[in-house]
Amino acid sequence: MVDNDTRVDFFRQMARIRAYEAALQANYHADKTPQWDIGAGLIPGEMHLAAGQEPVAVGLCANLVQEDAITAPHRPHHLALAKGVDMKKMTAEIYGRDTGLCHGKGGHMHLFAPEQHFSCSGIIGQGMPVAVGQAMAFSRRGTDNVAVAVAGEGAANQGAFHEALNLASMWKLPVVFIIEDNGWAISVARDTATPIKDGSLRGSAYGMPSQRVEGNDVEAIYEACKTAVERARAGGGPTLLEIHTVRLWGHFEGDAQAYRGEELNEATESDPLPAYEKRLVSAGILTQEQADQIKTEVAAEVDEAIEFAKSSPEPKPADAYIHVFA
Repeated sequence: MVDNDTRVDFFRQMARIRAYEAALQANYHADKTPQWDIGAGLIPGEMHLAAGQEPVAVGLCANLVQEDAITAPHRPHHLALAKGVDMKKMTAEIYGRDTGLCHGKGGHMHLFAPEQHFSCSGIIGQGMPVAVGQAMAFSRRGTDNVAVAVAGEGAANQGAFHEALNLASMWKLPVVFIIEDNGWAISVARDTATPIKDGSLRGSAYGMPSQRVEGNDVEAIYEACKTAVERARAGGGPTLLEIHTVRLWGHFEGDAQAYRGEELNEATESDPLPAYEKRLVSAGILTQEQADQIKTEVAAEVDEAIEFAKSSPEPKPADAYIHVFA
């Protein structure tokens, strides 16, 4: 059962993530016009944002401790922030600055925060076998830590997905596999890519408990993840969760999303952040003034992180071969 203090914290974290990504979106687009140039501006390259998927990160990470590990996909910011990755350092990394997590050499799809045991990759499904390796290390060390692999529903059709589930189950490793089902693998609708309506059913093929969590509800996600994480900590082995969520913005910034049609309007109407705010205010858990104050506070934190990144130095050309694999 989720208590009211935890509910307020859930709202704060979701609002914080949304404010962060909205600010990144605005800054990303600011200097790429009038003619769109993905390589221009202070944040060059692709940008994948997770607006609408905040409940997954918040509900999951509320069950984890700092020493637990997460491998995230190419859409990683919500998970990083919920796991406790430093906002200023992450922002500096996205801006390619020397004060960033990887001294500006990784960018937004290659965020590494060893102190928070957080990593991500732009390769689809890449983090799943990595999480299995982390779980194996935890098991051999005799700790009760848990590894979590988060990937999109498109990654569930990758070979790495099946290999990871098979090995984790064979060795009864403390790992939780999370599939964020936002309905779209870039521009390919889920229904045109796989015949399985409930991807969690794939867990039964590897002898592990599995569940599909509907509704993009942070509290339901929290409870499902709690069961899976506690099972892993107790030595019960892996679990597969497929969580239904929503992608409010494009696959990448600059994606016109013409392929979504009316579904895009439906997604916008199911935005989980205002829905959860309304739920808490209606229940008397928050006043509207308190909710507004939380949004003001997280916006100020985001502004500070953006300013930190913009004012940080760029890496020196002479350091190009430092902090990288040879």
